[in-house]
Amino acid sequence: MIHNDNKLPDLPPPKNTTGIVGWAKENLFSSPLNSILTIIACYLLYISLVPAVEWAFVKADWLGDSREACTSGGACWVFITARLNQFIYGFYPEELYWRVNIVFAIFSVLVAALVIERTPYKGWIASFALIVFPVIAFFLLYGGGFDLKIVETHKWGGLMLTLVLAVVGIVAALPFGVLLALGRRSDMPVVKSFCVIFIEIWRGVPLITVLFMASVMLPLFIPEEVSFDKLLRALVGIVMFQSAYMAEVVRGGLQAIPKGQYEAAKALGLSYWKSMGLIILPQALKMMIPGIVNTFIALFKDTSLVLIIGLFDLLAIVQAGLSDPKWLGYSVEGYVFVAFVFWVFCFGMSQYSQALERKLDTGHKS
Repeated sequence: MIHNDNKLPDLPPPKNTTGIVGWAKENLFSSPLNSILTIIACYLLYISLVPAVEWAFVKADWLGDSREACTSGGACWVFITARLNQFIYGFYPEELYWRVNIVFAIFSVLVAALVIERTPYKGWIASFALIVFPVIAFFLLYGGGFDLKIVETHKWGGLMLTLVLAVVGIVAALPFGVLLALGRRSDMPVVKSFCVIFIEIWRGVPLITVLFMASVMLPLFIPEEVSFDKLLRALVGIVMFQSAYMAEVVRGGLQAIPKGQYEAAKALGLSYWKSMGLIILPQALKMMIPGIVNTFIALFKDTSLVLIIGLFDLLAIVQAGLSDPKWLGYSVEGYVFVAFVFWVFCFGMSQYSQALERKLDTGHKS
């Protein structure tokens, strides 16, 4: 009896099961119903996307300084390019744009350094971003020191104001939210009651009410000789409001930690703060990354509500531009531009959170 141990080489899979053809066959035309739905979806995309692309790019006007340059019948992006400085800097003095640009540049470098995984000395960079950069940004944007001319906050606006509101709110709300979450789960009745009352009060009112109270009602309860800047009042209201929501997100993560983790920390003889800082909170925050980033994205979009207290963020400054008689009729271009800017920032935060979640790999997935 003859045994042949030589195995035949593996044959390649059929061509209609690999590549684009295989993917389309499996996902788009796997059954007659799926084939019909795919054809209908493609038709709907065709009749909606083709005119949109033609309006936004093919027939669009990009260059010029007045509405007379818009003659092709497509989108008039001249409205955006002609007023781009106002959309970015608001009413900030034009000769001082360099101060805002320096803040933007430092902020971009710090964010890039913290996001890139191989950046060395991340701890020092994070400390600089949280402690030193706010001081630099304040003196550059507001002035009042180092012979820098003071620029009142009512002249701030556009994308600059949107980023100031969002970044300050995001950075300040997280530590306050963590402390409130720990306080709500504390065994000390006074601390727990204070945190519960604080969280429920701020969560019980909409942000637009908080901003209105901070702008209109708060000055009525403080002495006349004491004056708070309107932007500062708005920032305080946003931070307090967002801290309450952040506290509930973090509390959800704390409750998801198995009881054995707390017992293990006690068995090691760790104090309360050490067990929280070294064992419990890192796990809770890792698990709640999607919820935390979702809160940040919601805050970024809610910054447009400051219009009701007279602050002109990006959306408000674009709306003000639309009321200019010279640019009547170009509201679609303005709102598309605002939507695109907001989408870029929100999508960036979403993608980074997903990358961070994959990197940390909490190990709590089913």
